Amino acid sequence: MIKDIIVNLEHRTARDPARDFAITIAETCDAHVAGVALAYAPDFPGYVMLEIPSDIVPQMIAESEKAALAAIERFEAATRRSLVSAAHRLLKAIGAGAPVVLSALARRLDLSVFMQSEPNGVDNDDMIETSLFQSGRPLIVVPYIQKDGLKLDHVVCCWDGSRAAARAINDALPLLVKATTVDLLIVLNSKTKNEKNEIRGAGMAKHLARHDVKVQIETVPAADIDVPNAILSYVADSSGTLIVMGGYGHAKLREVILGGVTRDMLKSMTVPVFMSH
Repeated sequence: MIKDIIVNLEHRTARDPARDFAITIAETCDAHVAGVALAYAPDFPGYVMLEIPSDIVPQMIAESEKAALAAIERFEAATRRSLVSAAHRLLKAIGAGAPVVLSALARRLDLSVFMQSEPNGVDNDDMIETSLFQSGRPLIVVPYIQKDGLKLDHVVCCWDGSRAAARAINDALPLLVKATTVDLLIVLNSKTKNEKNEIRGAGMAKHLARHDVKVQIETVPAADIDVPNAILSYVADSSGTLIVMGGYGHAKLREVILGGVTRDMLKSMTVPVFMSH
């Protein structure tokens, strides 16, 4: 069950698609949504600080906190209109430490929601990657062009038999049971092609059926490097409204390294993506 949702609130004054999407998830699941706004303190090296006028850094901190408080006000107004259970938090973090702070908070909730990074705009990549690998919880990334709330008309689950894909589908079950149509999409390539296996996807389809989720098994061919394009093309052609997939990659020391499929999906996604690692 999804009963606690956390959403990263954007500072910009324009529409926040992640905020609005998270609220519709709360409405659908009768869940509580926590809006978190981050106030950043710059983390400059010591030699840089020596060159910066003493009043600049406090001014930067004050401006960031002001923007975060404004985002909280917009969140509160939106949740009042929807009548969902909600709360907010203002977190202060230093520079690159913000993603770690948010991912630690996400461990105590069921689902995180982020907006996709914008070209030449908001950069949420570190936030998304850190939460994916360090929170131990699933997340949803919402396209920056998203206008609609959560729609479960046609959910596409990407299945390649991997641990990450199994985890994502299991974590998404509270949404899959509410979906009108669920496709189990298998991209045929060197990873999934094995003639000795049972009918591809049959085992997972039976498992989902026991959870009252009826699925259609669909296959599309693609070379390994074209998997993201194959998935997105299928979703577009079938009018998919949500993608469920495993997040591939690993965390090495403090550097998060995404697998190619995950990285390309986050860059080119056209519908919300539910991910687990």
